[in-house]
Amino acid sequence: MSTPLSPSAPLPSRARIVIIGGGIIGSSVAYHLAHMGEKDVVLLERDRLTSGTTWHAAGLMVTFGSTSETSTEMRKYTRDLYSRLEAETGQATGFKPVGFIEVAGDKDRLEEYRRVSVFNRHCGIDVQEISPSEIKELFPLAKVDDLLAGFYVKGDGRADPVDVTMALAKGARMQGAKLIENAPVVDVIVKNGAVKGVRTAHGDIECDIVVNCAGMWARQLGAKSGVNIPLQSAEHYYLITEKVPGISQAHPVLEDPGSYGYFREEGGGLMIGLFEPVCAPWMVGGVPEDFSFGTLAPDWDRMGPYLEKAMARIPISGEVGVRKFFCGPESFTPDLRPIVGESAEVKNYFVAAGLNSIGILTGGGMGRVMAHWILNGRPDVDVTAMNIDRLHPYQANPEYRRTRTVESLGMVYQCHYPNRSMQTARGARKSPFHERLAAQGAYFKDVSGWEGADWYAGAGQTPDPGPLTFGKPAFWNHWEAEHKATREGVILMDMSFMAKFSVQGKDAGRLLETLSGNHVDGQSGQITYTQWLNEDGKLEADLTVTKLADDKYWVVASDTAHRHAETRMRRHFEGAHAFVTDVTSGYAQLNVQGPKSRELMQKVTSADLSNEAFPFRAARTIDIGFAQVLCVRITYLGELGYELYIPAEQALHVYDRLVAAGEPLGVRHAGLKALASLRMEKGYRDYGHDIDNTDTVLEAGLGFAVDLKKPAFIGKDAVQAQKAKGPLKKRLIQLLCKEPDALLFHAEVVARNGKSHGYVRAASYGFTVGGATALAMIEADEPITQAWLDAGTWTIDVAGRKVAAVASLKPLYDAENKRIKM
Repeated sequence: MSTPLSPSAPLPSRARIVIIGGGIIGSSVAYHLAHMGEKDVVLLERDRLTSGTTWHAAGLMVTFGSTSETSTEMRKYTRDLYSRLEAETGQATGFKPVGFIEVAGDKDRLEEYRRVSVFNRHCGIDVQEISPSEIKELFPLAKVDDLLAGFYVKGDGRADPVDVTMALAKGARMQGAKLIENAPVVDVIVKNGAVKGVRTAHGDIECDIVVNCAGMWARQLGAKSGVNIPLQSAEHYYLITEKVPGISQAHPVLEDPGSYGYFREEGGGLMIGLFEPVCAPWMVGGVPEDFSFGTLAPDWDRMGPYLEKAMARIPISGEVGVRKFFCGPESFTPDLRPIVGESAEVKNYFVAAGLNSIGILTGGGMGRVMAHWILNGRPDVDVTAMNIDRLHPYQANPEYRRTRTVESLGMVYQCHYPNRSMQTARGARKSPFHERLAAQGAYFKDVSGWEGADWYAGAGQTPDPGPLTFGKPAFWNHWEAEHKATREGVILMDMSFMAKFSVQGKDAGRLLETLSGNHVDGQSGQITYTQWLNEDGKLEADLTVTKLADDKYWVVASDTAHRHAETRMRRHFEGAHAFVTDVTSGYAQLNVQGPKSRELMQKVTSADLSNEAFPFRAARTIDIGFAQVLCVRITYLGELGYELYIPAEQALHVYDRLVAAGEPLGVRHAGLKALASLRMEKGYRDYGHDIDNTDTVLEAGLGFAVDLKKPAFIGKDAVQAQKAKGPLKKRLIQLLCKEPDALLFHAEVVARNGKSHGYVRAASYGFTVGGATALAMIEADEPITQAWLDAGTWTIDVAGRKVAAVASLKPLYDAENKRIKM
C-alpha cells in the first residue's frame, strides 16, 4: 500500500526520545519507557503499526528452549505481560495459555532438551518431560510412534501479534507517549558523532536519543548514519489447512524441529510453520521502502520436501485441503542473536532489531531491557551475547549476508551441539599463519569471523571432526595430546584474532588509568591484567594493558570484545591528547607456551630471557631472525609462556624459525579446544562466557586485579562499598566433576546439599585434573567461603543426572602460580 500524504497526528518539533518503527519491538520500547516515567517519547511508524513483519508472525508464546538466562527471563516476563495487558489497557492480546510441547525424535535432541529443561526449571519454568503416549493425549492428531519424549510447559501458548502490539501501543499512549503513523523516517540527524534528531517525510524532529526498531529496514536506515546493523531478510513460511476434524483451539502448540515444523490450531484448521535448514534470502540489495503488509510468492518446488516432512508429523494435514501457503520476509542475523544496544558509531543511537523469529515471544522483555538501558545508561541483564558492538562492518556486505543467511534461519531448528560452528560465509578473515596451520592438519572454526584453529590432526593429515555429538568427539585424542603437550612440553598457538590496539598520546596513560581497575600506568615494559568497570563496579571489559613508554600503550582484548573495548576508549578519550589505533590486522599473535617455552624462545633470539632478566609480566621488543617482535611474558594457559606480536609481513618468517628450532624439543601446535581446557583448569575468566556485565569485579573473583590504593577510577566507589559489606553471597566458583566420563558444556545447574545455587557459565574438560571442569556463578543466603563450600555436598545436574563435584574458590591447577613464574 502507498504511504498516506499526512501523518496520523502532528509531528512535534522536539522529543527526548524518538523510536523508529511500530512493530512489536518499537511498541514495547515505547510502552516500557513511558511506564518507567519517560513521557517525552515519540514513536514514528512509516505506514501503520505492525505493517512490516509483526502482522504475519505466528504468535507463539514459548518460554521453553533457551540456555541463556537473559533470553529465558525475557520470555517469562513477556508471557506475564501479555497475560495482564488486557486488564490494564482494555485491548485484548489474544494470549491463550494452551500449553506447548517440544518433541524429541532422536537421542541427541533428547539429550539437548533434557539439558535445556533442567536449566529452564532452575529459572522457574514448569517444564515436564512426558512420554509419547502423553503427547498423544494432549495432541491426538500427532503421529508419535517414532518419538522418544516431549517437553511440556502448561502455561505457554499463543498470542495474536497484532492485538499484542495494539495493546502495547495503547498502554504507551495511556502513559503519555505519542505514537504517530504514516510518518516515515528518512534519516537520523547526526552531529559531532551524536544523535541530534530525525528527518521525516514531513519535517525534522530534534531529539537526544533515537531507537532504531525498524525491523528488516533497520540495516538500511542505520547505514545512512554509518551504523552497522548486519541483518538480512529471508523467506519464512507457514501453511494453513482447511478445517481439520478433531482440531481444537484448546490444543497445545506442538513443535518438532526434527521435522522442520511447528503446529497449532488456526481458524479450525492447522497452521504448519517451517524453519527449513537451507533458506532463501530476500532482497539482499535492500527492502523496498513501500513494502507494507506484503507477501511473497511461495516457492513450492523448493519447500515441497520440507513441507512433506513436517506434515508427516500430523498425518491428517495431508488429507485436507490447503487454505493458504504463506510466505513473508523475516530478518535474521549472522549468529542468530538479536542486535541490541547503543551503536559503536553514533552516541545515543540505540538499536533493537534482528530478533530472528522470536520477536513476539521476547517482545515484552526486550522492550523492558531496552527502556532500562536507555534511561539508566547501562543494561541490568547480561547483554554480552546480543550487544550490537559484537558485530563487524564487513558482515553487512551483500555477499556475506546472502551467504550466511542461508544457514542462519535453519539454525533455529538445528540440534544445538556444543561443538557446532557456522559453516557459511567462511574464510572472511585469516591469520598470516593460516596456510601453515592447515598444513599441520588444523580444523578451523568461526571465531568472530576469523578462521581459528580448533585442534590439529597432524602434519599432512585431513582433519575429520566426525559427527556432532554431546559425547566425546572424534578428535578427543588430538585435543588431549595438545593439552598435555602444553603442560609438559611446548606448543605454538595462533591467537591472531585477538583485538589489538595501539594507544598513544600524552594523556593516554592517565585516561587508561581512569578506565582500569588495576594500576596500568606504572613502569614501562610491563603488562597488567585489568578490568574496566562501570559506575556500579560491574564488568565492562576484561583485558590487558601493556605500557611500552610514557605515551605509548598496547591494549589487547578478546575477539568478542573488540568493538566494545575500542568504543569505550574512544568515548573516554574525547577531547584529550589520546588516540586509539586498531592494529588487529597489522599484527599476528603467536603464543609460545609450556615449561619448555623459554628453552625454545632462547634458541631464536639474542635477548636474555632468563627469569631474572625477563620476569613474569615483562614486555619488550626482541629480535627473532630479521623481525622485531613485541614479546610479552604472560599466559592464559597456566604455564610458563610468551605472547608474540609480530608485524604481519614478518609473521611467517618468525613462525618458520620457531617451528624449526622447536623440532628437537617436540614442539606441537595446539588449538582453541586446548586453550579452553587449559584455561578452565586454571580458572582463568573469559568475558562474555563465564563473566559478564551483571557481575561485579569482586563477585567474579577478580579483586586481586583491582588496585583500591590508586586515585579514582570508574567504579571504585562501588567496589569499595561492596568490599566494606564483608564476605560475598554471590561468587564465581570452580567445579570439578568426580566422574571422569561426565561432560559439561553450559547451563548445567549446580546444587549444594540438594539445593540449587546457580549454574555453569562455561566448561571444558580438565585432562590434567581428571574430569570436566567449569566456572559457575552461585548465590547463597550466607557468605560463600571455602569453608562453606567444603561443608556441603556438591552436584551438577547433567541432563537430569546428578554428578558429584568438588567446589573451589582457588584454581584447581597450580593455585600458587608457581609454574607461570618459574
